[in-house]
Amino acid sequence: MPRSRVQWFALSMAAALFPVSALAQQTAPVTAISKADIAAVLQHKGTEGAGVDRQMKVVDLGKYNLAVGILRRGPTKPGAPVGAITHSQVTEAFYVVSGSATLVTGGDVIKPVAFPADNEIVKIAVGPSTNGTFKAGDRLPIAAGDIIIVPAGVPHGFDDIKEELTYLSIRPDPDHVLPAGYVHPALRK
Repeated sequence: MPRSRVQWFALSMAAALFPVSALAQQTAPVTAISKADIAAVLQHKGTEGAGVDRQMKVVDLGKYNLAVGILRRGPTKPGAPVGAITHSQVTEAFYVVSGSATLVTGGDVIKPVAFPADNEIVKIAVGPSTNGTFKAGDRLPIAAGDIIIVPAGVPHGFDDIKEELTYLSIRPDPDHVLPAGYVHPALRK
């Protein structure tokens, strides 16, 4: 069957833009996290990976690691100080799965204290981090379906959670501070 000029042009462009040597480069395998996997991690009751911040997987993509966690936060107390956490090397992109809250970012943090290096949050979830209490900050209402990107070094925390807030956290890790190949205990087979 003869090829049309458009087909030949498309094939020529593909060959020019995607050299054969690119096919020979090694790539990381595709990683999947199913809805059932997320539910299993949220329901996990063991000692490892059972906190608010539950890292599901950390994938080594060569130049950087990419981590995916699921977090669930309960109600906040009206008028209570808002906790602030700052990750020095890891950026987070949040996708709000359910619930609503006010995200507090930036501003001044009172009495920041570094998490110990052997803390699970540091070793598995977000790398070197500090926590404290917000004195001030920008307030942004968030709800299911919203996406928020919090750059490394920016203090962040939540207020105005009425019932529960559940969100995915996607964490690019250019400094490889997170454990490549980590898999949450609920997903280990």
